[in-house]
Amino acid sequence: MMEDFNRPSDTETLILRAAEKEFLEKGYSGARTSVIAEAAGVTHAMLHYYFRTKERLFDKIVAGKMDKLGELLLGAINKPGLPLKDRIRQGIENHFDFLVANPDLPRFIINELAEHPKRIELIRNGLLKKAYVLLAGIQEEIDMLAAENDCESVDARMLLVDIVSLNIFSFVAAPIVRGMAGSLFDDYETFLRLRRSENVRTILGKLRLAD
Repeated sequence: MMEDFNRPSDTETLILRAAEKEFLEKGYSGARTSVIAEAAGVTHAMLHYYFRTKERLFDKIVAGKMDKLGELLLGAINKPGLPLKDRIRQGIENHFDFLVANPDLPRFIINELAEHPKRIELIRNGLLKKAYVLLAGIQEEIDMLAAENDCESVDARMLLVDIVSLNIFSFVAAPIVRGMAGSLFDDYETFLRLRRSENVRTILGKLRLAD
């Protein structure tokens, strides 16, 4: 699923969509701006006019993904007016559904960070900065519920790590899981449906917030 990237001009949208496909398939080092320009139906000079460098275009793609991810996961958990249990469930499901729509993203991010560790700044300055603010409030809420014996006392930071790691596994390990299709599971889609529900139960159970 391609992002709308805050509704830029049509030409910029075409470039971003082509760039997303090229970067996710080949990584930063393997991607070619000439291929992106051709796929977007623009000249190389036009691509340079909009984004100047390959690195700026790459940063725009990653930042757009991280912003969307933060909105779906962190925004849901921080949504006012709902019990903590419902907000966490919604955050887990939103995050999982985002990965279903962007199945190559986890491996892409892991590979890029392994090859270019300094790119963690892209995530730290976006998603992690939002997470720091959110986690303080969530920790306070968990502590209050735990004091009333309505919730297990857990570290909110570890809770976020649990959510992300449980959801990401299904996509990082996709080749292994697909290999089990027909044996343990009918197909990969069945596995994803079951895993989504199981991840919710696991996290809510850890918090002692399960229905």
